[in-house]
Amino acid sequence: MFGIRRRARLVAIRWCSLGPARRRWLVLLVTTGGALAVIAPAIWLRASEAGINQQTILLGQSVPLTGPSGQLGQAFVAGSLAYFDLVNSQGGVYGRKIAVQVLDDQYDPGKTRLNVHDLIRSQKVYALFGLIGVPGIEAALPEMRRQGVPLVAPVSGAQLIRTPTNPLIFNIRASYNQEAERIVSYLVRYGFRDVAVLYQYDGYGRDGLRAVELALARRRMKLVQKASVQRNSLETGVAARLIHDAKPDAVVMVTTYGTAASFVRNIKSLGSEAQLMSLSFVGSIPLAKALGPLGRNIGITQVVPFPWDATVPLVHEYQSILRRSDPRLRFSFYSLEGFLAAKTTVEALRRAGPNPTRVSLRRGLESMSNVDFGGFKLSFSPTNHNGSDFVQLTFMMGGGANFIH
Repeated sequence: MFGIRRRARLVAIRWCSLGPARRRWLVLLVTTGGALAVIAPAIWLRASEAGINQQTILLGQSVPLTGPSGQLGQAFVAGSLAYFDLVNSQGGVYGRKIAVQVLDDQYDPGKTRLNVHDLIRSQKVYALFGLIGVPGIEAALPEMRRQGVPLVAPVSGAQLIRTPTNPLIFNIRASYNQEAERIVSYLVRYGFRDVAVLYQYDGYGRDGLRAVELALARRRMKLVQKASVQRNSLETGVAARLIHDAKPDAVVMVTTYGTAASFVRNIKSLGSEAQLMSLSFVGSIPLAKALGPLGRNIGITQVVPFPWDATVPLVHEYQSILRRSDPRLRFSFYSLEGFLAAKTTVEALRRAGPNPTRVSLRRGLESMSNVDFGGFKLSFSPTNHNGSDFVQLTFMMGGGANFIH
């Protein structure tokens, strides 16, 4: 995956080569002194809803683009921009181009809260899109509720944004409960019964921990050990020792890739041969690259189809569009999720009609019952905003970004 700075320069080149009409809608990612910023259209025409004018629909996104989890946000943004660019090149939605105001939060919930406040109050976005991680989403929820701003395709499987149904949030990925059920089912099937959990001490980690405990409880089993680490921490030696000493035959990691890679190195250095598993949020590609051969046979659940399987129509479309967008971009689970999130948003905007409001966007999403995007189905309703239960299990081959499923 090329870094977001290179992506910024490529977008800038395209923007400079476009005529004045298209310059009105395109968001330009730039870097200033190493910091990330976004230039959005400055003048908005009169419209019936914030973030809408005669030429543009403005979405807002706060994601990690730098810092320990930056590769997750970079991949998601690359996939979503590739699809939005395609739609815009074909005339947009009812003649309006889709622009995305992207702000970097470094996977820090305090920064997510400030970014979302800025996106809603100052940038006046129409809707939020693809926020990453439940700690940040939880921090942003009060402002979203106050202003009635929908959030499409958050990157989290946490129950906080699923139960009870939040009228503003529409999930396109399966829950951590469903991912944990898939992992525990596999472990029990193949004789791994002494299970431990490493989890980061925040909303994501605790939700994943509970999900594994529930899956075990359904089989009248309990964890043999659990250990927590701080978000983004690379200090996992104590946790590795604690889990190793409990002699589990399997460990489920509920962290992001930097922490997981540190833990894997530490527990393997202690001689553990436990089967290592992880939820999808870990960031499969950066984890595989960080571990190399040491990552062989680590199991990771995924909530989108296999990005290298072009026999799946959605994946074939994704691969073709990503190559046209930038041949140097690498396929990945997160960029496919970003692509799918953009595709979902465009379909909802079409259903929202030629004069969209935030309410009509929500109704458009709720009308998407059994929509098949070509091997990936979404189904929303007024009482169900959890669109997918798709979960598959993949295993790292131990040679960089190589997986089997």
